[in-house]
Amino acid sequence: MSEIVAVKVPRELKERMRRLRDRVDWPSEIRRFIEERVRQEEAEENLRQVIELLKRTKGGVEKGFAAKSVREDREGH
Repeated sequence: MSEIVAVKVPRELKERMRRLRDRVDWPSEIRRFIEERVRQEEAEENLRQVIELLKRTKGGVEKGFAAKSVREDREGH
């Protein structure tokens, strides 16, 4: 189920958008932008949580863990 999100833009911008509506699907463009921005923010939030968890972990992680993890990830694809 979809929800409606309303955004106010200056009248001049709305007119410029109207002139381009035959070339730009504004609802799709705005939806894609919002989805990507939400993904970015969630990724940053997850990274901050991981960093905090690692800071609280006694002794941290074993030496070479990052390189080993990257290698395993690359070989798995």
